[in-house]
Amino acid sequence: MFEGFLSAATTSTATDGTEGGSAPEAPAGDPSETVQEALSFTAKLWDQVTDPAMWWGIADTAIRIVLIIILAQIAIRIAYKVIDRALLKQKQDSGENKFRVKPRRFVTIGKLLKNMVVIVLNFMMLMLIISELGYDLAPLIAGAGVIGLAIGFGAQSLVKDVITGFFIVFEDQFAVGDVVQIATFKGTVEVIGLRTTRLRNWNGEVYAIPNGTITNVTNFSLADAKAVIDIPMSADRALDEATHLVANSLEKVSDENEKVLGTPKIHGVQTMTTGEYTLRVTVSCSPNAQAEVESLIRGEVKRAMERSDALKQALAEEAERKAQAAEEEQARESAAASSEIAETKTEGLGKPESEKTDAEKTPNTEDKPHSAK
Repeated sequence: MFEGFLSAATTSTATDGTEGGSAPEAPAGDPSETVQEALSFTAKLWDQVTDPAMWWGIADTAIRIVLIIILAQIAIRIAYKVIDRALLKQKQDSGENKFRVKPRRFVTIGKLLKNMVVIVLNFMMLMLIISELGYDLAPLIAGAGVIGLAIGFGAQSLVKDVITGFFIVFEDQFAVGDVVQIATFKGTVEVIGLRTTRLRNWNGEVYAIPNGTITNVTNFSLADAKAVIDIPMSADRALDEATHLVANSLEKVSDENEKVLGTPKIHGVQTMTTGEYTLRVTVSCSPNAQAEVESLIRGEVKRAMERSDALKQALAEEAERKAQAAEEEQARESAAASSEIAETKTEGLGKPESEKTDAEKTPNTEDKPHSAK
């Protein structure tokens, strides 16, 4: 409509001189001709401005543009509602598995889908508005296609990163907070973007990995983990004693730590040498809790071994004290018996002559030999 208005005004100006062909042409460079042309253009412009048909056309175009904008906004709101309901239903359906529920994942997917809807619908709205203004869209679309093709060839890695990032989030390969290993990098996922994924390992190092380079991912946070603990024992300790000791130390592990999901199991001897043998213990635990559970079980077993060794040492010291006391008592009894015997032998020899009896004073010569008599 606007383009028609401008073309009509220009055409009217160009045809002013041809109307009234019987009138003689003014000489070139005549000021009166210039004034006449200006007055004619002003008159035609005024006719166009005061033309009701033109204003009806402008009003019709404006109403169409407003309707296009309103319909685009309504379509965006409807798409938002559909996306929210679909994600809510998906979240409720996956609520039974506690390790698969990732609220941030649904938020991220919702934002991505909503951004795509806004971009597509706003682009369509812009094209329709340009069409209503009277411009031909074919050259514009062709030019946009050429520009998009050039950008696609020049930014292949960027497009690949964006597409891979979208499918990582959409397929729930991993989410923020998961512990994953990508190639040689292992850590906790901090950010999942459309272009890069950021990991932080246990000592604080941060890795920014382009999504297009992510081909294989190991996720340690999707299912229950298995902690495997090998406990070395001295060969001097009996196998039954060691097994009983480890079993007693593991009785309260599952009750004291909520990350332990089952009762630890002892799988017997795994390796053996002349100096020691190894007992293996396994237990189910929460995702990414193997290190903590393994440390907990090793600590419990070590404390049980220390208590057992301390008890053995105490019993050995007590037995040694009892043996030493028994020896001392026996030595005292032997010394007392010896002293009694010695006192008995020296009892008669030690009396004075006045206290001796006649039998003691008169020597017994009956048993002496004849020569002595």
